[in-house]
Amino acid sequence: MTDARAVRFDTFGGPEVLYVTNIPMPSPGPGEVVVAVRAAGINPGESGIRTGSLEFRYTTSFPCGEGSDLAGVVTAVGPGVTAFAVGDEVLGFSWTRSSHATHTAVPVTQLIPKPPALSWEVAGALYVVACTAFAAVRAIAAEPGETVAVSAAAGGVGTLTVQLLRHRGVRVLGIASPSNRDWLEAHGAVQISYGPDLAARLRAAAPDGIDAFIDLFGPQYVDLALELGIPKDRINTIIAFQAAERLGVKAEGSEQASTVDVLTYMAGLVADGTLEIPIAATYPLDDVAKAFAELDHRHTRGKIVLVPAP
Repeated sequence: MTDARAVRFDTFGGPEVLYVTNIPMPSPGPGEVVVAVRAAGINPGESGIRTGSLEFRYTTSFPCGEGSDLAGVVTAVGPGVTAFAVGDEVLGFSWTRSSHATHTAVPVTQLIPKPPALSWEVAGALYVVACTAFAAVRAIAAEPGETVAVSAAAGGVGTLTVQLLRHRGVRVLGIASPSNRDWLEAHGAVQISYGPDLAARLRAAAPDGIDAFIDLFGPQYVDLALELGIPKDRINTIIAFQAAERLGVKAEGSEQASTVDVLTYMAGLVADGTLEIPIAATYPLDDVAKAFAELDHRHTRGKIVLVPAP
């Protein structure tokens, strides 16, 4: 193959601005490998970059690629690489918005071996949700027996956050639609419907108080956490950055936990069945706009994954 194919966009906008084009086949630089991508998750943050709503935090130049999550097979190694060889199955992350493609060059410091127990779809969906959930749970320092509320509890990050909290012996109030009640209850959480009078429902579910709050949706939940009397140092949002700065709460996510040690730990918990990553849907690379149109409705349980042709 002389060319790879990759997602690009040339202007801010909705999913319709995304397209797939031929690009030169990546070459590995020192300390890098080229990965033939078998699966790459999509994330709400990528929608925010595409629409321009996160331009204050992540500067964009056009044409812009996208994608952080990836799993695939090493096809070339650069100078100085000894950790991986051609043919190795890996998972990891790109910090250059390049994983939504058939091939991408990645530093070996951002990859780990793919556990055999993980499907390609799960491995390719792992990085953002795993590292974000880890960072969010660590930020609030939840102890066994405490009660923690989680907004968007059935989303991509939410499903893993709920499970990680329960794994650590925490009581979880999962804010989500009634359609997610069965899944949340099956994973040990208490489902709380969002909408009017949410604060009253949360107080009724936790008459002794809520110890911490993880927001995975937006600034209204930061305001809610403060209304509930939760200390600022025990409120964490992964998305409402401006509200966090204004109100003095935490805003720790994947950037604060993007290490191979964290990724290895979380991949191990998924591989041994302690945690699960629900896969809501898979799309071929050419249908990237349809994949993001589904994601942007914000009612998906688990992860949507792009699957480039091998």
